[in-house]
This record gives sequence, C-alpha cells and structure tokens, in this order.
Amino acid sequence: MSGNGLSYSDQGGEAAPELAQEAAASMTPSASAAFGLFSSGTKKNEDLKQMLESSKDSAKLDAMKRIVGMIAKGKNASELFPAVVKNVASKNIEIKKLVYVYLMRYAEEQQDLALLSISTFQRALKDPNQLIRASALRVLSSIRVPIIVPIMMLAIKEASSDLSPYVRKNAAHAIQKLYSLDPEQKDMLIEVIEKLLKDRSTLVAGSVVMAFEEVCPDRIDLIHKNYRKLCNLLVDVEEWGQVVIIHMLTRYARTQFVSPWKDDEVVEEYNENNFYQSDEEQKEKVQKVKNTYTMDPDHRLLLRNTKPLLQSRNAAVVMAVAQLYWHLAPKSEAGIVSKSLVRLLRSNREVQYIVLQNIATMSIQRKGMFEPYLKSFYVRSTDPTMIKTLKLDILTNLANEANISTLLREFQTYVKSQDKQFAAATIEAIGRCATNITEVTDTCLNGLVCLLSNRDEIVVAESVVVIKKLLQTQPANHGEIIKHMAKLLDNITVPVARASILWLIGEYCERVPKIAPDVLRKTAKSFTNEDDLVKLQILNLGAKLYLTNSKQTKLLTQYILNLSKYDQSYDIRDRTRFIRQLIVPNEKSGALSKYAKKIFLAQKPAPLLESPFKDRDHFQLGTLSHTLNSRATGYLELSDWPGVAPDPSVRNVDIAEAKEWTGIRGKPKKEKPTGKFYSESEEEEGESASTSTSESASGSESEKEDKEETSSDESSGSYSSSEESSNSESDSKESTAKKTSRAAAESDSEDIKVKGISKKRSTSSSSDTDSTSSKESSSDSKSESDSKSDFVSGKSVSAISSKKEETTVQDRKAPNKQDVFLLDLDDFCPVTTPMAVPAAALLSPSLTADLEGLSLSSSSVIDVATQVSMPTKTHELLHRMSGKGLAANYHFSRQPGIFGDCMVSVQVTVTNTTDQKIENIHIEEKKLPPGMRMHEFSPIECLEPAGSITVSMGIDFCDSTQTASFQLCTKDDHFNVSIQPPVGELLLPVTMSEKDFKKEQGMLTGMNETSATIAVAPQNSTRLVIIERVVKAANLGVVPSGQDNIHRFAAKTVHSGSLMLVTVELKESSTAQLVINTEKTVIGSILLRELKPVLSQG
Repeated sequence: MSGNGLSYSDQGGEAAPELAQEAAASMTPSASAAFGLFSSGTKKNEDLKQMLESSKDSAKLDAMKRIVGMIAKGKNASELFPAVVKNVASKNIEIKKLVYVYLMRYAEEQQDLALLSISTFQRALKDPNQLIRASALRVLSSIRVPIIVPIMMLAIKEASSDLSPYVRKNAAHAIQKLYSLDPEQKDMLIEVIEKLLKDRSTLVAGSVVMAFEEVCPDRIDLIHKNYRKLCNLLVDVEEWGQVVIIHMLTRYARTQFVSPWKDDEVVEEYNENNFYQSDEEQKEKVQKVKNTYTMDPDHRLLLRNTKPLLQSRNAAVVMAVAQLYWHLAPKSEAGIVSKSLVRLLRSNREVQYIVLQNIATMSIQRKGMFEPYLKSFYVRSTDPTMIKTLKLDILTNLANEANISTLLREFQTYVKSQDKQFAAATIEAIGRCATNITEVTDTCLNGLVCLLSNRDEIVVAESVVVIKKLLQTQPANHGEIIKHMAKLLDNITVPVARASILWLIGEYCERVPKIAPDVLRKTAKSFTNEDDLVKLQILNLGAKLYLTNSKQTKLLTQYILNLSKYDQSYDIRDRTRFIRQLIVPNEKSGALSKYAKKIFLAQKPAPLLESPFKDRDHFQLGTLSHTLNSRATGYLELSDWPGVAPDPSVRNVDIAEAKEWTGIRGKPKKEKPTGKFYSESEEEEGESASTSTSESASGSESEKEDKEETSSDESSGSYSSSEESSNSESDSKESTAKKTSRAAAESDSEDIKVKGISKKRSTSSSSDTDSTSSKESSSDSKSESDSKSDFVSGKSVSAISSKKEETTVQDRKAPNKQDVFLLDLDDFCPVTTPMAVPAAALLSPSLTADLEGLSLSSSSVIDVATQVSMPTKTHELLHRMSGKGLAANYHFSRQPGIFGDCMVSVQVTVTNTTDQKIENIHIEEKKLPPGMRMHEFSPIECLEPAGSITVSMGIDFCDSTQTASFQLCTKDDHFNVSIQPPVGELLLPVTMSEKDFKKEQGMLTGMNETSATIAVAPQNSTRLVIIERVVKAANLGVVPSGQDNIHRFAAKTVHSGSLMLVTVELKESSTAQLVINTEKTVIGSILLRELKPVLSQG
C-alpha cells in the first residue's frame, strides 16, 4: 500500500513533495483515516524526520541508511531534503558521508535549500578527510545556479592542487559541470585542465582527459608534452578512463603521424613488377620499398601500449582498442583485434549488437581479418532478429568462391526460419552473393525461382524483388523466368512484389509480347483496389505498351489514364497528367512527346546490391554516430592523415626544470669513470648518429627499459627526498659535468653543431610549457645506449685511454669557475631526443657526443638584438573630452628588459589640456586576464596646465593580444582605459646566422608553419623597402641572407621566449611567399594577417 502511495506522489514531479505536505497539514483526522493509502507513506517519512532530528548519532545513521536505500530503489526522497541538510555539519564521519551521497542526488532539484548550506560545503572543502572534500566539491558542482560560478571556479582550482588524487579526480569531473553551466569560464578551465594533464596519478588521468574532450577537444597542443606519459599510464588507468583516453589518442595520432597504409600500397604496386627487369633493378626496387615508410616511435609506442588491453574484461575497452588499431595500425597488424572482437560475441545481446555492427563495417574492406572465424557468425536459433540480421550481413561480406557453397547451404536453412523478417533478409543476402560471385549467379537464381512456390507470402515477395534486381544484370537469358513471374501475379498480394513483377514485364515487354497486354488487362480491372506503389507501375506498364504495341493496348491505356485522373493520391494524378501529355499526341503536346519512346524505354543501369554498412566507415568505429549512421551531437571527426608529419620534438619533455628534481632520484648510484663514449670509427659519424637518436631511442621494447620507466616514474613522483640524497646526487652530476667539459674542450671541430644546440635550448628553456614526465626520456636514453654501445656492460671502460684518466683526475683536483657553468648542461640537450636527468652519474650518450665540440665561451648564438630605431605608431589611451581635460597616448618603445624579462615596455604620454593643475595621476583597479601582470608607473604628483610628461610602464601580456584594462586616476576622477598590443609588439628581435635560421625553421614545420601568397608592387620589392615595412610592423631582427630574393627575420616572444621566424620570398609575376614558423601558432597566424597588407600595399 505504501509503495502505491509513493508511486502516485512521484507522478507530480518536483512540486509533488510540497503539495503532499500542504495536503497532509490541512487534512482532518477522519480524512486521514479515510485515505490510509497515502497516510502510511507520510507516517514513514515523518518517522525518518524524527530520527534525523534525534540527538543520537545511531538514530541519524540508521535514518540516512534507510533514505539512501530508498534512493537506490528509485523512490522519491526529496521531501526529506530540509531534514537531511541540517546534518551536513555532523561530526560523525559516517553520517556526513551518507548526507553528501543524498545531497549529490537532490542538490540540483532543491537548489534554493542547497544554497542555504553553501558555507558548510565551502568549509567541508578544507576537511581533513579526502572523501568529505571530494563529496563537498561534487555537491557544490551539482548546484547549477549561475550565481555560485566564481565559488565553484575557486573550489576547482584549489581541488586541482589537492594532495589526494581522489579529490583531483573529482575536480576534473566538476570542470565539465561548470563548463556546461557557464561556457565563458572556458579559458580558466583550460588552465586547470593543463595543470591536471600533468598529473601522474592513474586515478586522475581518465577524468581529466574526459574534461579535455568536453571543454577543449581541439587544443591538441595540451597533449603534446603528456602524450608519452598517457601512453605509459594507460594500462593502469581504470576501465572507463581507458576508453576515453584511447579515443582521444586516436584523434591525436591522426593529426601527428603520417599514414602507415602508404607502405602497403607501395608493396602492392611493386608486386606487379616487370618480367624483364634485371636482378640489380629488382634489388634497388626492394630497397626503395623498404625505405618508403618508417613508423614514428611515438606511433609505435601507442600501438604497443594498447595491445595488452585487448585482454580486458570490459567490452568497451576492447572495442576502443579495436577501433584504434583499425584507424591507426598498418593493415598487416590490424588483424590481431579480430580474435578479441569474436570473443565479445559471447557477451549479452546489447554488446553483441554493437560489436557485430563494427565487424560488419570492417569485413567490407578487409575480409581476411574475420575469414578464420566464419563459423562464429553462424546464426543461432536463440539469437534475436537484430543479431541474426547483422550476422547474416557479415557472412555475406565474407562470402568468396571458396566458402560460398557452405554459406548457401546455411542460407537454405535460414530461409525456412519461422522469423519471417529474418527469412526475407536471407533471400536478400542470397541475391547479394549472386551479384558479387558470378560463378553462383545461376545457382542462386534457380534457388530463388524455386522459392516462388513457397507457401509464405513474405518469402515469395522478397524473392520476386531480388529476382527482379538479378534479372536486370542479364535479362536476355531469362525470358522464361519473367513469364513464370507473370503467372504468379494473380496470387501475390504484397505491393512491393506486385510492383516488381509489373516493372519487369513493362521493362522487357518486347520479350513477352503476348503476356504483357494480358497482364495490363488484368491489372486494369483491379486498378482501383491496388496500392499506390502498384498503381504507379500499372501506369508505367500502360505507357510502355502504348509506345510499343499501341494496337492492342491503346484503349486499355486510355482507360487506365482516365481512372487515375481522378485518383485520391496526387502523386498518381500528377504522373497521369505527365504520361498523357507525353504519349498521347495532340496540338498542345510539347517537343518532348517526340522523345517519349527514348524516355520510357531507356536502358536502366543494373542496381547494386550492397551492404548497408558500406558507407559507415567515414564515422569512427565504436561511436554512437557509427551505430546510428548519422552524426550525433558532440561527435568529433577523425582528421585525415597529414601529408608530412608535424615536428615530433613537440612531444619531447623539456628538462630545463629537471634541475629542481636532481635530489629526488633517491640514492645516487656508484660513480663510474667517464670515458670516450664512441669508438674512433663512430666518432666520425657522431653528427649523423645524434640526429637519428630519437628514432632508435624510442624503438626499444626491452623489459629492462620498461622497468627503468617504472622506477623513474615512482622516484620522480614524490617530492620529499632527503637533503643528503639531494646533495650527493648533485655532486655526482657536477663531477660528471666537469669531466665531460674537459673532454669537450679538446675538440673544437664540432663547435658549429653545439652552437646550434645551445641556441635551441636557450629559446626553449624559457618556454612556458612545464616538464611533466621524464620516464619516456630516460627510457630513450637507455635504449640509445643499448643500440650504440655496450657501455653499461663495462666494455667502454676498458677502452679509456690513460690520457683521459689523467685528465679526469686533474678535473677532480682543480675545478675552475668556468666548469661550474656546465651544471646547466641540460640546456644543450638536442631537441630531437627527449632526455631526463640520469639516475647514475653518467651523462647520456647523445649529450656526451654533443659536448665533445662544446666551446666554453659564455656567448649565446641567439642573442636579443638592439632594434634599429623605427617610429612606432602612437595609440590613444584617453581622449581629452573623456578625461575632463586629461589626455593620454601610448606607444611601444621596444626596449627589452626594463621592468623584467617577460614585460613589454609601454611609454605613456600624459597631457594636461586644462588651465588648472592636475594632481596625483596614478593607476588603480587593474582588470587583467589570468596570468597577465602590470608594472605601474610612479604616480605623477602634479601636472601643470598645458604640461606634458612621458612615463614608462611594463605589461606582461602572456604572449596574447588580450586587452589590459585599468583605471587612470587623478585626485578627483577615475577613467577606465585599456591597452591592447599589436602582435608585432609582443616580440623581441634576435640575431642569428642564416644556417641557424634554416635549422630552426626545419624544426618548426607542419602545424607550426603558416604561409600565404601575396601580391607585391614592383616598387616595394627592393630589400630596403621590405625590411623597413616588416620591421615597422613587427619588432623583428634582420637575419643575413645569401639570396637576393629571400628576406629573413627572427624574433622571440617576450613572455615565453618561443622563436618567431619570418621569411619573405619574392617570386615571379610580382608575388611573394610569406612564411611564418613558430610554436605559438595563434600568434603566428595573427602576425601573418597583419604583415600581408603591409607588404602588399602600394
């Protein structure tokens, strides 16, 4: 009874509890007794309310357990919200947990009451118990009221830095809720996502990637530095997190790596070789094919780390890995997913349905993947119709000359099925097999003709439709079948089948000249009772017979046209008018009537019997869009493979910050004597070897490497290592650096190479991207040393010359001031090879090689240049009318480092246009975007009438063109003003050689390159004019160029120090190619937009 009462009150929606309370309050005792049906439920809730107001914790705990039990059963407990929310501040931790479970369920419905307790939730965010902190954040993010957005934002920021990974995980969940409530918070949320992406906890990884997919799925630049970490953490992440990460990495990989399928195409072309080719030519061709495609080590890392997940117990994870291999793996490797997908067919019917849909799509393009498992797709009698149909489709896709006889025997059984829909689908499958495999076309056709005598009308109807399609492919040989089908017309009642027979007779009426007019006569009698589909075909048959056999059918056709003229369907009336004007000549007939025969009796193309899954492969497998065969909301398309792979160095983790972590590696290993790493023969190839390091480094798959990665990850994850360990580690690193520097000083021949390296590191060391993971880089270094030398096994030690040993001893005894500078050797690590600070006191092989030519001069290759003085544009800050006589203008002085390395120098000229003094001119109320800083000018105590003064201020724009808003104040007034920088003023010019420029440009290709073609007037194509115009528009340094038609400019961004390389190449016919290479792609595209009019104007 009470259950019925509850379900009845549930129907009232959100207002039901309040109405029920009012009704209960106004109800008299007699009425209450009369309506006992409802009173029992009310009493039950009253009992719970009394228990919640009890002073005993045991009663409250019991009440909360019962309430949570009600929620679990789907019963409405919202009327208890006021009583429950009072206990949110309970000191009993168990009660508190259950209260938060309740509040998470009803906070969104009872927002007003939840808002009253918001201060309690805020206090709970500081609770020592991680479960309470997380629950408080979840409740807070469930109160969907715009007024608390700032509080939520603050709570999420704090929670993202929490020591507990569980709380950080909930912060990632809250990001999505806040974004759906207020999309304007996107920029601030992206900062939090960027921070959480660097988190090493497997508990957080899945949730933050989900937040990334919801808030900013197009910001793949946030993934670059975390890509390898996510690949390595993937196995340990919880199952649903694995699904999200795999889908995101699939999209990422399609933008960053070249297609692995090109290699297969080249091999296929090679197989068709010329018979007369010599052996040498064939060998050359084989070598060419082998060198065609080399998989990126990061691409291989993803495939290698997802492969074990094919054994997952979660069907969604297996499906996610299968779609990843389908979209990313070479075709020769994609087959490994087939066995795992077939295993999923033992799951429940819902999972089977999704898996079979994806297999159906795969089997169209790559039959070989599933041919060994053909029997797994045989239909079972217990399968539901939807599963049967999908299995049938897959069997048809897998049909070939070898297995068609087996499949046709199987299909014969299916046709006899009691499930008529499935039997009809089987007949269609037989038709597809007959079309695709010409050897069995006649056999299938004969079998279908036999089915025409079947008792079941649906089977006969489907057979007719399929036979009609098959006959269109070769009608000349099958006049007898058409006659047989004409005889069936009297018995078949299914409209589609009747229409198909009439179409066949009309299309091939010349082959059955005696039967066709008689069929028209019979159908004319029953015309008014026919289905619309059949009526249209009767009209077509009459028109065709009128044109080919008018003697016998003229009157019949006119009779049918008169009947259809007054038909209820406007489609039939329209068709009638069209046909009458076309075939019956009169004075009103147009020019088309001459061509009536060509129009009606034109050769029709044979229909293609195709799988319904043929066109679904453009949707990502395993997605809702693929299942529905229509784009679902929120679907993110897979991009096409890039023609040229973007720069792989963007995934290298910078180790500029690794110096902070020197002491966090645990106990330092016993120091080994350093010697010459390369043998003499290898020394000559040092430069070429160092360039190929990244490929060989990431390619190793040894177990030892995996163990090193794990230990590296664990050791760097804790931040509380002892001081002794820290000191000893840094000492060992220092001594190694000193020894290597001495060896490096002996060899000056490689000075140019090291200059290039030091140049790159000097720019990237000031980058705003943080180092998040060093385990990939440490494994790379390990792999490289394995592949190049047996250094670890001690072979290298025996090769150390006595001269080197003496030098090492001298280094230990007499360290000089110059050597201390080499503690920053990380800055010279080549960009192409990700490196971590070594755990042992050994420098990595690539670093040792590079240091052999290191010059100990302190000068850097990329230096900030002094800009040639150019008149910069003056902008209005405050108009004299708006400023009550106070006017202000500003311009960018292009002077580096006045207020700090990251600040842009701005000179403000303040003018007093009144006839009175203006006192205390200063800045107040700065409204700056997140991360932006401002160094104010000193207050101006007094400005005389008609006086003017210029002051300097610095603004850190964070490499963006966002506006810096603030108030320019006097003693009496406040004026709102803002400064927005042109993108050209966010740069500092640098000097570099042409060789260095080209090297840097080669590293910034792909997504880091923006270009445009512009028209240049002849008078503007001289070197001086181009330099003047470019430098005036943007704060760029001129790079010497050895070619007259190419002009190069270089700068670095003020905030992050990222390089900005500009090339203007003059072409023929007064055009020029403008190319900008930079990691800051947004700034690059804006600068391109600003430089185009500057260079193209007359």
